[in-house]
Amino acid sequence: METKEGNSGIEEYFDWRGKKADPKKHGGMRAASLACVVEVLENLVFLSNATNFVAYFTKTMHYTISESANMVTNFIGTSFLLTIFGGFIGDSFFTRFRTFVVFCIIELLGMILLTVQAHDTRLQPALHERPSSSQAAVLFSGLYAIATGVGGIKASLPAHGADQFDHSKQRSISSFFNWFFFSLCLGGLLSSTIMVWIEENRGWNWSFKISVVVLGVALCIFIAGFPIYRFKRPGGSPVTKILKVFASASRNRKVSSGLELKNDEVGERSPKKFRFLDKALFDDTISAVQVKETRTFLGLLPIFASTITMNCCLAQLQTFSVEQGSIMNRKINNFQIPTQSLTVFPLVVVLASIPILEHLANAYKNKMSEKHYILEPLRRIGLGLALASASMAVAAIIEFKRREAAENGHTLSVFWLGWQYLLLGVSDMLTLEGMLEFFYSEAPDSMRSFCTALSWCSTSMGYFLSSVLVSIINSITGKMDHEWLGGHNLNHNRLDLFYTILCILNFMNLLNYIYWAKKY
Repeated sequence: METKEGNSGIEEYFDWRGKKADPKKHGGMRAASLACVVEVLENLVFLSNATNFVAYFTKTMHYTISESANMVTNFIGTSFLLTIFGGFIGDSFFTRFRTFVVFCIIELLGMILLTVQAHDTRLQPALHERPSSSQAAVLFSGLYAIATGVGGIKASLPAHGADQFDHSKQRSISSFFNWFFFSLCLGGLLSSTIMVWIEENRGWNWSFKISVVVLGVALCIFIAGFPIYRFKRPGGSPVTKILKVFASASRNRKVSSGLELKNDEVGERSPKKFRFLDKALFDDTISAVQVKETRTFLGLLPIFASTITMNCCLAQLQTFSVEQGSIMNRKINNFQIPTQSLTVFPLVVVLASIPILEHLANAYKNKMSEKHYILEPLRRIGLGLALASASMAVAAIIEFKRREAAENGHTLSVFWLGWQYLLLGVSDMLTLEGMLEFFYSEAPDSMRSFCTALSWCSTSMGYFLSSVLVSIINSITGKMDHEWLGGHNLNHNRLDLFYTILCILNFMNLLNYIYWAKKY
């Protein structure tokens, strides 16, 4: 069966036999719900290991704390960055179903490799010694096999789940992404509670064993839905198509003509910007649909770029916020609260708020047009960016109060950090969920996985931007007086001023986002 997408833009789906999918038998909420169940298990494995790796790198592989922290940061950043590669594969060569299966197996093999190394002393360095080259090779092979698998899974799974719905029913797709994010947060909650308890009471090595089993179960559940899924054939490399349009437009840039895309060719919502790409139509091998798809992709990039700074704020919860909590009062009676467990509060709020959002969406869907709908993706992203700026303002105030209390010999309660955790948690929910839905819904048919991956890529670039900002600020302030973030004693640093700068940058970024969102 040949897809008609290249000529008419109409999507066609097929079943596991290669025949046209039957809406009564294939796709729908039943098929999409399996993607949500799998996401709970997949995110549980990813987050529990992201927190467990530091203990493994320091206690077993004998890396220093700073080296271990950098290795974990690089692992998380690389995992999200590789979603672009996973999205490219899912759109170009494999179906999204096959892409998930292949990358899940890669992640599973990586987990098995690390599990074997963690239980075989021959693959570990001797006490107080650095890993040998072969031991390090095993470690990094397993680690980045996991990162590669995570990249492919996070690019293909949400797109595959949304593919189970008729794209003319935007409300169904929006509902799916709400529940997909609910599943993602549920996996995070299980990781920060059950898995943290297991690691602290049964030993960190149990995390690897459990992860292998859980990921294997997730793969089996996903494959079990094979008969009820509907699939879309890959449409060729989206990057190649975009580059061909640019190359053709560049070759014909000096040609003068009134040639332009017509609404009946490419749809009434065809963007009016990037008109220089019309020059590509002088090439007989370039279709109007390809030019429209390239325009649409370029139109998504400013929205993508406007979300990176918000994710830079999110990175602080796993770095400086943890350092703050370590020197604050964490005791309730005789129980000492791990700072990382503060993520439970925003996760609970997010998990409770998603059913409320679904109720509001159903209540107002007939009263407001999609254009003015308050829960429309671009509005959600904007609200999330505004909350990110507010969270940094609150974080700056709390850090100022914490330093002031420390100077007077008092220790502030760690629960004061709950405000920045809560605001950033809700901000992440609104922004990431809005991005997943927006990029999937607005993306050209042939590059939905690739564009959905932009949501995760934004997270990766936010983490890397955080490292760059810290280096720049330390470099500048080190020449003026002393480094704001360079000392070992947080009470002598100026983390409050760093948070203030992030607040200002995020507010400026919000204004930039509003400009592009209105222009879209």
